[in-house]
Amino acid sequence: MFGVVSRWIDYRRQLRRRWQDDARRLLVAEETNAYYEAQRRATRARMRGDKAEFYHWAKVAAEVACISPQVEMDMAVLKQVVAEEERRSG
Repeated sequence: MFGVVSRWIDYRRQLRRRWQDDARRLLVAEETNAYYEAQRRATRARMRGDKAEFYHWAKVAAEVACISPQVEMDMAVLKQVVAEEERRSG
């Protein structure tokens, strides 16, 4: 039983590390727009029906918000970003 729990904990650590790494990469590439880009990617995944990728990018957006106080997170802009991605996806 200990092995099962240990593997699960390792798996969760790897997931969190991936969210953090992707958040840092987005911050370097997009700077203050990193949160919007993560939400854009989450919307694309949702429109494709890819639940795992949607969840991943939603968590990346949360990480971006946690680690960078400089990112923009205006709900009106976010709604526009999501609406634009939904229109593109058809």
